[in-house]
Amino acid sequence: MPTYVYETIPQFEGEPTKRFEIRQSMKDNALTQHPDSGQPVRRVPIGGTGLMGGGGGGAQASSGGGSCGTGCGCH
Repeated sequence: MPTYVYETIPQFEGEPTKRFEIRQSMKDNALTQHPDSGQPVRRVPIGGTGLMGGGGGGAQASSGGGSCGTGCGCH
């Protein structure tokens, strides 16, 4: 089961948001309330790890000069 990140929705100006993680099935609906406090929450989109197909079929070596620059160590 994946772990999802949620944050509370502030009810008044200046109230901080609180983030928490919860394991849920992909079939489960997103939470609308914090499980303990009942405060309204929203799911936070977080980048994941995965493969993105380009239709080329195989991995290609980087020739350098990518958008991440040379400081990342992948070039």
